[in-house]
Amino acid sequence: MSHSHNHHHHEINNYNRSFAIGIALNVIFVIIEISYGLVADSLALIADAGHNLSDVLSLMLAWGAYYLAKKHPTQKRTYGLRKVTIMASLVSSVLLFVALGAIAWESVERLSSPQPVDGMIIIAVAAIGVLINTATALLFVKGQKHDLNIRAAYLHMAADAVISLGVVIAGVAIIVTGWLWLDPLISLFIVVVILLSTWGLLRDSINLSIDAVPQGIDVNEVQAYLLNLSNVSDLHDLHIWALSTTENALTVHLVTTDALIYNHFTHEIQEHLHHHFNIAHATIQMEKEESAFLCVLDRDGCKF
Repeated sequence: MSHSHNHHHHEINNYNRSFAIGIALNVIFVIIEISYGLVADSLALIADAGHNLSDVLSLMLAWGAYYLAKKHPTQKRTYGLRKVTIMASLVSSVLLFVALGAIAWESVERLSSPQPVDGMIIIAVAAIGVLINTATALLFVKGQKHDLNIRAAYLHMAADAVISLGVVIAGVAIIVTGWLWLDPLISLFIVVVILLSTWGLLRDSINLSIDAVPQGIDVNEVQAYLLNLSNVSDLHDLHIWALSTTENALTVHLVTTDALIYNHFTHEIQEHLHHHFNIAHATIQMEKEESAFLCVLDRDGCKF
């Protein structure tokens, strides 16, 4: 037990450091962008600085949720604050959509009246942006596969790296060709690319917030496993949901042919669910198979 606990603690420190570095890098970048934006009189840079400020917000949001989720349960909040991670991913994905909407709006306006831009300064600043956002995204690349909250932070940063790269490409292309409309066109293309990658985040966070079965867990497999257990003749009221973006729970009523309840039997089920399905919190109710007695939850409303 102590071994896994230590490993867990190590992980916490890692993310705290990642968030701190990411926020610091982005705040520095926002200051650089605003300064150069004022010098070059570039609305694009100042607007982008505003957008990068929204990244700092989303990183703080993810960090706050990550921290709160570690708090101990209380008598009033028996699950602690784990669900905050799901709420944070939801808010974060909505923020990304709003930011993309703003960029798209700006791009469409610029397509109708292209603005001359100070190419070199914009290219230089955007290039710094590519580096800073890529570096920040890399801090979260490992965790994003298993944790939606970390994935939200990761996607924000990766999206920004791509946006900055687009600005660099557009800047170079405009200097070479003199086509001003390339800038908004490339922006629109990037918005579409990021929309597609953010869509999954939005869908997953909405699903988790309405207690849908988390991705990566197949209800039919869980059901098959439970029905295959010796002495289990039927089951009902099976629910699988996410407690946080990293922990899953399950409740089920198992109808057994054996009147006696053995502790090792439930322990075995919990171990299996944990290791094979990543469900750490399993609550299992046993019921003896009898025609006279029917569980109040054994009805169509509880079956899917």
